[in-house]
Amino acid sequence: MNNVRHLIWILGDQLDLEGPCLDGFDPERDVICMAEVGHESTKVWTHKARIVLFLSAMRHFREALISRGCPVDYTELDPQRCACTLGDVLGEKIKHYRPERCIITQPGEYSVLQEITRIARQAQVPLTVLEDRHFLCTTTAFRAHAAERKQLRMEFFYRMMRKKTGILMDGSKPVGGRWNFDAENRGSFGKSGPPQLPQPPRFKPDPITRQVIELVERRFPNHPGSLESFQWPVERAQALTLLHDFIEHRLPRFGEVQDAMHTNEPFLYHALISTSLNLKMLSPLEVIQAAEQAYHDDPVRYPLNAVEGFIRQILGWREYVRGVYWLHMPDYLEQNSLGASADLPDFYWTGDTDMNCLHQVIGQTLRYGYAHHIQRLMVTGLFSLLLGVHPQNVHAWYLAIYVDAVEWVELPNTLGMSQYADGGIMASKPYVATGKYIDRMSNYCQGCRYKPSEATGPEACPFTTLYWDFLQRHEQHLRANPRMTMQLKNLGRLPPERIQAIQQQADTLRRSWARKHEACLRPTGLVQARPSGRRSSPPRRSRCTWPGDSALYF
Repeated sequence: MNNVRHLIWILGDQLDLEGPCLDGFDPERDVICMAEVGHESTKVWTHKARIVLFLSAMRHFREALISRGCPVDYTELDPQRCACTLGDVLGEKIKHYRPERCIITQPGEYSVLQEITRIARQAQVPLTVLEDRHFLCTTTAFRAHAAERKQLRMEFFYRMMRKKTGILMDGSKPVGGRWNFDAENRGSFGKSGPPQLPQPPRFKPDPITRQVIELVERRFPNHPGSLESFQWPVERAQALTLLHDFIEHRLPRFGEVQDAMHTNEPFLYHALISTSLNLKMLSPLEVIQAAEQAYHDDPVRYPLNAVEGFIRQILGWREYVRGVYWLHMPDYLEQNSLGASADLPDFYWTGDTDMNCLHQVIGQTLRYGYAHHIQRLMVTGLFSLLLGVHPQNVHAWYLAIYVDAVEWVELPNTLGMSQYADGGIMASKPYVATGKYIDRMSNYCQGCRYKPSEATGPEACPFTTLYWDFLQRHEQHLRANPRMTMQLKNLGRLPPERIQAIQQQADTLRRSWARKHEACLRPTGLVQARPSGRRSSPPRRSRCTWPGDSALYF
């Protein structure tokens, strides 16, 4: 194609036919480029379902573009070039088309933006990076918000966004007279368990998805996870079906039991739309408006605590996390405030452990590539925090294993909220608990050989042992945090011989998980070197409430 005006690059998580890259698109002079590259599936040891989701959704989006008459240069995964990068392909396309300008929407990963910028600069082609309209707060607006405050707090950011958008507002006041109904959203199912729920829609793989599944099974046979239960939306119509099903069947009770867990119940009242939001098949505003409209239409069936709690995840937490990511990158990727250094236990890749909660959550994750927010934060995340796993290893696992993981959302949630590796930028304290928390919020402990109330002895719950050991190991560091006062007072009540016994049992546990799984060696290149020159100023700290405000994955 001669005289190409704009070479438009669309990434795998930018599947929006109304995206900013397509503003003013001229099929006579512009070309859309998309590429499947092996490096994106191997830079972390990626779950098969995550690979299938991205590739299938990209191919469906290609077909949608072609049906609109858009010329698309689409590079499918090349069996001979498994390790090629986005930069490699972009460089080739620039050389081939010699465009007047390259245009992209801001990527969801700092390193991808840096790579694309570098390639365009080397090719001496102007590059335009457009603001991603799938977010309701621009990165510039978030920086301005942060600059006005000594400490960031998600709650105040959320209130600002409510006022700015008019969502759940009654004039200048919040609907219902309160901004936040989180205190009403921490219920469990109790002994009776969850009621019978209609299963969420399942999307049978069509020929495109089946082709991708065969490709992934052939090309990445040793990657973790299963494709037997692959059911994720891969095009906008499916994503809308899933959203409407959630509004109809799950939103009414979502609020009170959003933190609850139950054996062999992976989905419960959760919406399962985070993949569709993060791949841009759904816009956050249409999701928010659907929930808000349900409340206005029938406030009895759709209680405010459920609707507000759901909307807060998107309008508040999702927007806030992205702002924190771009405010603090690239330094944020290196954070390790607690000096954690342990390896990730083997069972994170297999689910083979006698701790029933971890067996349930990791097994579910390997099957579906999914776990809801409390399973991530207070089961897999809590255990790695208590054990002292190096936070970049935890980050690599979360980025690899969950189908909805894109770095802008996964990294702050993992390093900041889950692992407290940023020393308080995201969270006001390390959210640590004994096994009693899991016992209270689930029935996992009923099927486990360990007792959550015990810290030592053959039946001691490893969560409980490691909780007290964590407080003891980091006592001096935590004393400066007023929100840890009560927990440290409880630690101080333990007699020295009790503390010694806990330490010995914790050391035994750590030794038993010390061998690093081969897969843990896969995630290389994640911890980027700090740019040369002066060290940046310490990141501004932010504050959030918990646990409801951490509920991002739904």
